[in-house]
Amino acid sequence: MGRYKYLIKNMGLLTLSNFATKLLSFFLVPLYTSVLSTSEYGTYDLFNTTVSLLVPLLTLDIQEAVLRFSMDDNVNQNNIWHVGCRYSIISCLIVFIGLMVNRIVGISRVLQQYEVEFFFLYSLTAFTGMILYFSRGTGRIADLSVAGVISSVVMICCNIFFLLILKIGLYGYFFASILGLAAQCTYLLIRARIWMNFKKYRDDAVLRKEMTDYSKPMIANAISWWVNNASDRYIVTWLCGIAANGIYSVSYKIPSIISILQSIFSQAWTLSATKEFDAEDKDGFFINIYNDYNFLLVTICSVLTFMDKPLAKLLFAEDFYSAWKYAPFLMMSTIFSGIAAFLGGILSALKKSGLFAKSSVITAIVNTVLNIALVFLIGPLGAAISTAFAYFLMWVIRLYQIKECINLRVNYLRDLTAYVILTIQATLLLLFQRDRIFCWYQLIFVLIILLLYIKEMKALCVKFLSKIK
Repeated sequence: MGRYKYLIKNMGLLTLSNFATKLLSFFLVPLYTSVLSTSEYGTYDLFNTTVSLLVPLLTLDIQEAVLRFSMDDNVNQNNIWHVGCRYSIISCLIVFIGLMVNRIVGISRVLQQYEVEFFFLYSLTAFTGMILYFSRGTGRIADLSVAGVISSVVMICCNIFFLLILKIGLYGYFFASILGLAAQCTYLLIRARIWMNFKKYRDDAVLRKEMTDYSKPMIANAISWWVNNASDRYIVTWLCGIAANGIYSVSYKIPSIISILQSIFSQAWTLSATKEFDAEDKDGFFINIYNDYNFLLVTICSVLTFMDKPLAKLLFAEDFYSAWKYAPFLMMSTIFSGIAAFLGGILSALKKSGLFAKSSVITAIVNTVLNIALVFLIGPLGAAISTAFAYFLMWVIRLYQIKECINLRVNYLRDLTAYVILTIQATLLLLFQRDRIFCWYQLIFVLIILLLYIKEMKALCVKFLSKIK
């Protein structure tokens, strides 16, 4: 049971961090959608999405190498930290030069207007990400949790102050995000004593080459994940306008409930997969975790699809209410991205970053082509459908890839049946768009899902009750 306790302990600590960071901000959606216009929200989303692309691209995705190599025994943590810092600083200089060129040439007026905010948002995202990954790799999970709470409190208080009291709109939203990242970064530097790694540094060329060799294929993986997660916003903006993107971006807030679980589990699972790897999976640890995780994702998705319209009515302002249409398929994409990340944790344990890249690049290409075609034909809904299909394809490819690495006995028939039921559930919600907020027939699908996973549900209940006793 030690390996289960290790996974659950890390999930518990990371839950505190992610709950504070994501779930509390989730409940601030009514504030954002009531204070910001659809265009302003769409602008912030595009900036944030662009930063998420530039960080792995300009840093060579070095934070992935920082995480993986800092988990190894007999390594010099100082040297790993300095390799990460080197590439993070270089990336910030590149962004600064790019912003100066844009100021002179005038390629993007929107970027000129918010260039200072963009630079700080990028710089703090790059360094905070690297610090978070280093802390995870060195086992400072408790410190990560506290840092997440601090970041959330600062960000939420600043949002209320800037948006409701000072009423400075989009500038305030930017400032709140920047200050939240700065608080998280500062706390970890001090509490986890990361600043001590600036001492006793030796330029280890061999280590630097090993880390960049590992991280370079991860650039393709990161960009491909970005394409699957974020390129739809650009395509929606291009074909439907920035206001439509604002509505589409808000629709991600309901799937973010599943994303919270996925993020918590994925971070903890990477540590467990590396520590407990067993190619034969003799005691069923890997397949048991896979089945339980898949059951939770599928069940939550089914329940949230049933609750889709009421949640949209509760969370979104009137101008954003139509975002409910896109949420069910985006929730399905979150399921497939979650179990694909589970399989990715196994590849990470084996340092097979090339396989990461291969599956991600293939699905990114498919997603881009489908995105353009479907958004052109049926609008933003097409982006949600193509994203779900792309992640489904990633799941299939990674299952094939790990066959040679581990004996994972997946119940394909049952899982595929569940995914088909979710697709029918989402489709019927769109086809019968009556004014009724609750579509009670959706409960039938929830019950069918629970029956399919009755074994996992019973096992989890037994474990939970035994812990209480």
